[in-house]
Amino acid sequence: MTGAPSPDRKEIPRAEGASGIPRADGATPAMAQWFAAKAAHPDALVFFRMGDFYELFFADAEAASAAIDIALSYRGEHRGEKVPMCGVPAHAHELYLARLIRQGFRVAICDQMETPEEAKRRRAPTIRREVVRLVTPGTVTEDALLDAARPAWLLALAPDGDRLGAAWLDVTTGAFGTESLPAADLPALLARLEPAEVLAPEALARGAALAALSERIAVSDPPRDGPRRLADTFSVATLDGFGAFTAEEAAAAAMAVDYVRLTQAGALPRLSAPVPAGARGLLQMDGATRRSLEILRSERGEARHSLLAAVDRTVTAAGARELAARLAAPLAEAAPIAARHDAVAFLLAADAVRAGLRAALKGAPDMARALARLSLDRFAPRDLGAIRDGLARAEAMAGAIDAAAGVPPVPALVAGARAALMPSDSPRAELARALADPLPARLEDGGLVATGYDGELDALRRLAAGAREAIAALQMDLAQGWGVASLKIRHHQQFGFLAEVPAAAGEKLLRAAPKDGPMAPVHRQTMANAMRFTCAALAELDRRVAEAGEQASKRERAVAQHLRRLCLAAAPAIAAAAAAMAELDVHAAAAELGADGRWCRPDIADRADFAIAAGRHPVVEAALARARGPAFVPNDCDLSPGRRLCLLTGPNMAGKSTFLRQNALAVVLAQAGLFVPADAARIGLVDRLFSRVGAADDIAGGRSTFMVEMAETAAILNQATARSLVVLDEVGRGTATWDGLAIAWSVLEALHDRIRCRTIFATHFHELTALAGKLPDLAPATMQVREWRGEVVFEHRVGPGAAERSWGVHVARLAGVPRPVLVRAQEVLKALEARARGLDPLSEELPLFARPAAPAPPAAPDHPALAALAELDADSLSPREALDALYRLKSLLGPVAEAAD
Repeated sequence: MTGAPSPDRKEIPRAEGASGIPRADGATPAMAQWFAAKAAHPDALVFFRMGDFYELFFADAEAASAAIDIALSYRGEHRGEKVPMCGVPAHAHELYLARLIRQGFRVAICDQMETPEEAKRRRAPTIRREVVRLVTPGTVTEDALLDAARPAWLLALAPDGDRLGAAWLDVTTGAFGTESLPAADLPALLARLEPAEVLAPEALARGAALAALSERIAVSDPPRDGPRRLADTFSVATLDGFGAFTAEEAAAAAMAVDYVRLTQAGALPRLSAPVPAGARGLLQMDGATRRSLEILRSERGEARHSLLAAVDRTVTAAGARELAARLAAPLAEAAPIAARHDAVAFLLAADAVRAGLRAALKGAPDMARALARLSLDRFAPRDLGAIRDGLARAEAMAGAIDAAAGVPPVPALVAGARAALMPSDSPRAELARALADPLPARLEDGGLVATGYDGELDALRRLAAGAREAIAALQMDLAQGWGVASLKIRHHQQFGFLAEVPAAAGEKLLRAAPKDGPMAPVHRQTMANAMRFTCAALAELDRRVAEAGEQASKRERAVAQHLRRLCLAAAPAIAAAAAAMAELDVHAAAAELGADGRWCRPDIADRADFAIAAGRHPVVEAALARARGPAFVPNDCDLSPGRRLCLLTGPNMAGKSTFLRQNALAVVLAQAGLFVPADAARIGLVDRLFSRVGAADDIAGGRSTFMVEMAETAAILNQATARSLVVLDEVGRGTATWDGLAIAWSVLEALHDRIRCRTIFATHFHELTALAGKLPDLAPATMQVREWRGEVVFEHRVGPGAAERSWGVHVARLAGVPRPVLVRAQEVLKALEARARGLDPLSEELPLFARPAAPAPPAAPDHPALAALAELDADSLSPREALDALYRLKSLLGPVAEAAD
């Protein structure tokens, strides 16, 4: 693994020295530690712990100051030059980390590994400091640095010829998956996962496929002994128990694990065994389709106005992550889809169970991410509390399911989740007994352990409390002995306990106080209005209190580690319970979405059906509801055998794009296991979904809008199958009229004749409607428009037939085009229409559009077998029905068939 920076990762300005780091000659002991940390991590900002602050020096300070707008100052000199410095408070450093990570920086955390007292005892010149972790976008665990509703995938890529090994893991939950895929499929994988960080060899990292992720790439080389390293990680002799991995998959997985271990200073979070599932059994969608359908993000990259935002009714962060994962990777197998629909239908019918589950889930902590921090020994008291409270919520959820009493019957997925909610080795009872309420924010603050749980800790606390009483008593004695009634004992970070008196009283003590004895005052500090003193009795009390507090703190840390070990011992069961809670959250949310009766359970068939009654676009409908606008106009869509290609015409702004997308989104929702916004839906399983709707260019890649359109169209024609669903909008409109019409015509024929997939093909080329009589499975449809009092009214309804005109000039008027331009456009339009009336695309004047003539079949005598064959609908036959039909045809041939035998 290399430490080379990625192509466009934020670079830290280099200073003197061959390595880009200032020379360490003459550095103080503390700065010598900084130089060592910087040498180990030259491409990272070093957060160097100095007391209550993390400080940055030299070029690091200059880069961070500019990036997060904090003051740049100086601390001392090095080699005759002032040392640039900036710092952030240690207690709030996560906020600054988040801002730096989002800007593409990596940060090395160099922490204090001992207390000042421990350093003094070993007579060291300074506190020992070490880099405890490297913070990168794909390895963060702090809540402040994470999106609670999205997974944080670290994706590793290992090229092998024309194939790629891919492995992705989430250090915050332990999820771990792999896939071997053609290198050409990398964009689709990136679109599906949306990784927080990518590991790749330098050649791949600098390639076009990863250009959009340049600030989130770490250059790394795959290990040669991937299978062995991966097996060692999970303490197994062979990976066979986890599944079948290709060499490139194992290399990518080992590469990801090595990187996590590097960033965590040798530690590893709790990781699930890698699953070589890849894309098998999933609905395939390329990046263009995902962008077009705005599944997880809008085309502007925002979460708002996406499909996820429109349908998300989950009440936990883990549930939101699971819903996002399901929408990003819908299934392509009927049985698991039906199982999810069964769970949703059950919770839709069982109102009380659904309400009980959602009540228990509301406000539930994120156990999976708390468990990750515990496994890295980088936890806060509230992470232990999250496990305690999460398991308690899980028990409440189990009780809500039990209340169903078998009516209606509990489906398999709900029953399986119910079993996982109640782990046999749950540490909940022990945590409930041990943890205080409320819990402190930090372990150092004390108060983690409840009174009565640990006798030794209770005794130390009583000793500390007694010391506080002794302070109050000593304060009274000193006030009387020194003759200062207003004397107060205060604690100073550096000097310990001090007696503070008014300035005038302090001057008297300096002149007249006794010089010996346990209560003799010793001057320590003078302030504007007060003076501070110590004495032998106060110093002894300070020592006793410090020892009692230190011992109590050590004991509390020991108890915290004991509780941590309890949780880690039950980690698999806790993780399973957390996954079950997320799964039930998604099912209950989907049922909640359908509770108003306007979402239906789709009938998923293993055949080429597609019929949706009164379908709606969930995102547009939600937007109209928020704006209190007009109700969404539903539309039917039937792409069943015999009419599997819908040729949709009609003007812009009439709703063509919405109609295309809503039917594609129905497939995503249905195969993700959710209900769909329609009165009824029958959907044959879709293996690949393609959506080419809307215009976009790729300026950075040097591709025009038309080139992007043609590349996406080519991907459809090369990858779609008879089980795919394709929605296409305005193919060919980005070039000259006849060129565009020629392309659209031939694409339409290819989809109908060769690929034979279900398709909605929207176009402004009205000439294509001439194919309705020549392509038997093509069904023309149009967006309905009517004129009223000289105005055009878009009804947003889809009806049979073809549009007579495009109404483009009318749309231009709505957009505000000046009237003289519109008048001239109308004149030109009439002239062009007059010229085009004599042109028939099927005539000899345009031979380009003449379909290749098929050789005429030889004349055949009338025969009952031929008549029966003509009546068969080959697309609708199951394998058994096709075999039966073949035998029936053979029997009708009679003697002819026997002679052929």
